[in-house]
Amino acid sequence: MRKNYDFGKGKCGRLVSQVEPRGKTRITIRLDEGLVDHFLRQADASGGAAGYQTLINEALRQHVEGKAPKFEATLRRIVQEKVRRAG
Repeated sequence: MRKNYDFGKGKCGRLVSQVEPRGKTRITIRLDEGLVDHFLRQADASGGAAGYQTLINEALRQHVEGKAPKFEATLRRIVQEKVRRAG
């Protein structure tokens, strides 16, 4: 290590991480505890195949791209399953 470092050419602002994959941005976000718990359980169930942050990212991407199941479709499916079981 040097005794002194010259930061005269340094730049203020966002740091470029060499460890982070390209196309990813490190942010701080506050999520409901129950939501994080849900994705942690899914990550555990995957046996380590996917981390909880990856699962959250995929869910958000599906929603943004319009590929996520619509609420009405999900509700309809649940009601139909209940009716089938009851009948």
